[in-house]
Amino acid sequence: MTPPVPTATPPVTTTVVAEAVAAARAAAPILARDPLPARAGRLRAAADALDGSRAEIVALADTETHLGEARLTGELARTTGQLRLFADAVEEGSFLDITIDHADPGATPVPRPDVRRMMRPLGPVAVFAASNFPLAFSVAGGDTAAALAAGCPVVVKAHEGHPRLSDLVGRVLADLLPPGAVTVLHGRAAGRDLVTDPAVRAVGFTGSEAGGRALFDLATARPDPIPFYGELGSVNPVVVTPAALAARGAAIAAAYVASYTLGLGQFCTKPGLLFLPAGHGLEPALVEAVRAVAPGPLLGEWIRGGFDRAAAALAGIPGVRSLVPPTAGSGITATPALLAVPAARFLAEPAAARECFGPASLIVEYADPVELLAALNTVPGALTATVHTEPGHDVDLVRVVLDVSAERAGRVVLNGWPTGVAVTWAMHHGGPWPATTAPLHTSVGVAAIRRFLRPVAYQDVPAELLPEALREDNPLRLPRRVDGVLTARPGAPSA
Repeated sequence: MTPPVPTATPPVTTTVVAEAVAAARAAAPILARDPLPARAGRLRAAADALDGSRAEIVALADTETHLGEARLTGELARTTGQLRLFADAVEEGSFLDITIDHADPGATPVPRPDVRRMMRPLGPVAVFAASNFPLAFSVAGGDTAAALAAGCPVVVKAHEGHPRLSDLVGRVLADLLPPGAVTVLHGRAAGRDLVTDPAVRAVGFTGSEAGGRALFDLATARPDPIPFYGELGSVNPVVVTPAALAARGAAIAAAYVASYTLGLGQFCTKPGLLFLPAGHGLEPALVEAVRAVAPGPLLGEWIRGGFDRAAAALAGIPGVRSLVPPTAGSGITATPALLAVPAARFLAEPAAARECFGPASLIVEYADPVELLAALNTVPGALTATVHTEPGHDVDLVRVVLDVSAERAGRVVLNGWPTGVAVTWAMHHGGPWPATTAPLHTSVGVAAIRRFLRPVAYQDVPAELLPEALREDNPLRLPRRVDGVLTARPGAPSA
């Protein structure tokens, strides 16, 4: 039986979009002036409120996305956990990057003025919710959490795959924040209007390459271009060295299938390419593991249709073998597929390196290190790149593969799998085009806050006119760099 389709929320008009952005613009100075402890308190209160509504949120999310109670319960925990992590970061204060260079009349060749710099919030931010993470990359997800932590109001363009869930989460947040701090809108036209509204100062987007590129072009074509932080698509290559194949080939085969079919392949970090030595002998084990994965529901018919087309196109490339052939689904149900191709043919067919969103992956069989490196160098920019090896073996090859991987991906994984993104201070979830439009930045982890801030330097401004964070006596007790020396937050434990 086909699960129920989400009840559509009517798209809003251009006037409603303009009103929402105007409300966000009015909220911007209120949020920017919030003392850091109060800002952190709002984030924690939002996390507590979402946790308090867990039963209602998870039930509604499952109705609209069919992802299952266990997965959605975990995703809600991730969502509230990252809100609390940003609250901790706000209180800690290093995100403000406070830097003070005192005046030096004796500096040469010219006297040096007093210069003090800090990060300030950009203003209203437009956030486009993702389909595959209806909580962690949606209304209260990482983009919204990072923007609120920076002191920016947010206008969210809800995803059509979970409209009622978006409204519910939006109401939970709106009840805890100043008017206009978080607003949820529906409809593709609303998205275009948001990107082009003069008051919107940045955009966070997670979605398709085609949709993201269209919005990116709108953002950069404005009379006043704005940053567009888009996560668009990734093939996430995995390399298995000969030593790793010999030591644990069967375990690698099982873990690879589990990774690329996790969530029916609807993760942005799904391994889409597996590079194996030619003659690997794993084909029977791989086929058995794939056939053991039951068909399941995708997020919606638009996802299943796209998956069917992409998998069929991949299978139709000359030289590609269908180990487990793609089969057209019915309704929203999809069946995993597995394909393979010699590296020489992979090099001749650029389309073989394109993302196939859903439960399909391509094995690339390389004859030697030269062929492997040539193939890796044709892989588009990715969120992740993974290497499986054995300690003390294939050292020279692994060193080169790691270097190539670091050039082409934002996160390099050794002897693990890319699915699953830890929400930490050090995490980087980004990568070269087409993985993202801004590889300098991350959409996961504390560093995501940097996207919604900009530096302002104050030169020779009297103390009474400076922001508190830049005053000499450091009344906010924040970590700062003074005359080139990094100082810890007063009262913080020393290393």
